[in-house]
Amino acid sequence: MHEYLSPGRFIDSDHPSVVEFAEKHRGASRDPLEQAISLYYAVREAVRYNPYTFSRDPQTLRGSHALATGESYCVPKATLLAGAARHCGIPARIGLADVRNHLSTPRLLELLKSDMFAMHGYTEFYLQGRWIKATPAFNRKLCELFNVAPLEFDGINDSVFHPFNRDGAKLMEYLVDHGQFADVPEAFFFEHLEKCYPHLFGEQLQPLLGDMQSDLSRT
Repeated sequence: MHEYLSPGRFIDSDHPSVVEFAEKHRGASRDPLEQAISLYYAVREAVRYNPYTFSRDPQTLRGSHALATGESYCVPKATLLAGAARHCGIPARIGLADVRNHLSTPRLLELLKSDMFAMHGYTEFYLQGRWIKATPAFNRKLCELFNVAPLEFDGINDSVFHPFNRDGAKLMEYLVDHGQFADVPEAFFFEHLEKCYPHLFGEQLQPLLGDMQSDLSRT
């Protein structure tokens, strides 16, 4: 379990801002399960989900970077949650999967040229003798705009994307699970993304500008 408790390059549990965040949001309970629940909700709401923040700069994968900017996408939010958990003595790691997203925005789908979201990130905690999935990506406000119930986490059951929204429309499908890692596998992560979205890795690519919440507010 040592590797799931130690600071990593991207799961930077020893970064001062991550330490401060973890101490602020771990809660009063000494129970690791209760602390994990408290940290999950803190990350879900403290960092607004915005996939347009994606960058080919590896430094943006760090949990501390997500905290500093206040908005990020699923992977840095997952590394932040894992880092906060490790600071609190809870073994944690990151998982990666390809998912099909049926409720995106037209602008984002046009940018990706696909409804497949490669390398979706989630966190796993080791609690009560087993690994439990937690997905802190979508904050409550974004879920309301999507007409999706925000994901809850009880520390016992896996918390993954709902397959349907409140109206019964298909929302998310998990296509390929790439497994779990002690830290973000940088080379594999970017190589797979480039394979899925080669147009986003051209030399002339400009920084992605946009905001998913604003996209939804305009529809």
